[in-house]
Amino acid sequence: MTSRFGQFSHLWYDLAKRIGIEVELVDVPWGEGVPVNEFKKILRKDKEHKIKAVVACHNETATGVTSDIAALGKAMKDLKHPALYMVDGVSSIASIDFRMDEWNVDVAVSGSQKGFMLPAGMALICFSQKALAAHKTAKCARCFLDIQDHINTNKDGFFPYTPSVPMLRGLRASLDLLLGEGLDNVYARHFRLAEGVRKAVKAWGLETCNVAPKWQSDTVTAILSPKNVNAAEVIHIAYHRYNISLGAGLSQVAGKVFRIGHLGDNSDVRMMAALGGVEMAMRDAGIRIKPGSGTGAAVEYYRSTAKAIPAFKAPGAPAKKTRAKKKTTARKKAAK
Repeated sequence: MTSRFGQFSHLWYDLAKRIGIEVELVDVPWGEGVPVNEFKKILRKDKEHKIKAVVACHNETATGVTSDIAALGKAMKDLKHPALYMVDGVSSIASIDFRMDEWNVDVAVSGSQKGFMLPAGMALICFSQKALAAHKTAKCARCFLDIQDHINTNKDGFFPYTPSVPMLRGLRASLDLLLGEGLDNVYARHFRLAEGVRKAVKAWGLETCNVAPKWQSDTVTAILSPKNVNAAEVIHIAYHRYNISLGAGLSQVAGKVFRIGHLGDNSDVRMMAALGGVEMAMRDAGIRIKPGSGTGAAVEYYRSTAKAIPAFKAPGAPAKKTRAKKKTTARKKAAK
């Protein structure tokens, strides 16, 4: 069982159908996320446990929507449904809070090119003990990524085929950066960067693709272009005139949205550069926004939330004299 509310959640459904899996699909308007309550109803009715797996997309990159993976995991646990819980964490893991064991996730997949700050080309997959046990009886055809091949060789420190060693070295460096910053700090930084972009969008008088604040993503913001302007033109101008690459709208939202990513190795200064370029591209495309409105809103938000620093002291400036504190009445009495 899975739900479709964007291009990447659709691709999971498409993959399953192509390899001959029968899928119960729950279609959801693009701009929303995983319908936890609907899933609960379906799983509750599945008395014979015909549903073998539940697949959920944590962060739908195409629409800038983040779903409540914890709530769905809790629902499955409360219902005591034995289906495997599989999560697409490609654009969430290492950027947005993700707790595999705590949320009862059985299979999680991510990619090197998002929160892990590496080139594309590496898949990162994690299995629970329940999933490892299930693979022994699974009938799905598999070869290149048969987890058993990895289990057989990894215990001795090897791979079943030649790995991309440079990517593994890069992953080690990325993990050192993430753990050095601290994951809670990483998540807080991503929220702060995203919130500055959202402040800018609001100041521009535009809307995001996610239909409610509960769906907003801290890794990517999908901005709805006014109906009279094709979002692809904004992307075209931004790239060819200002050397900024924006994400395009995909499938149902093609030409309707453009996307600003704010995950990985990013900072408020970089986001200000991106927002400035987007403002210029939007005005060139004919979108009526006030120059500096979005960047100004982001500036004030980033300034108000910036880390505290020591007070400035000019080189060679004399230290400020401090007045001696007056003795208290009690001390005066004691002196007498």
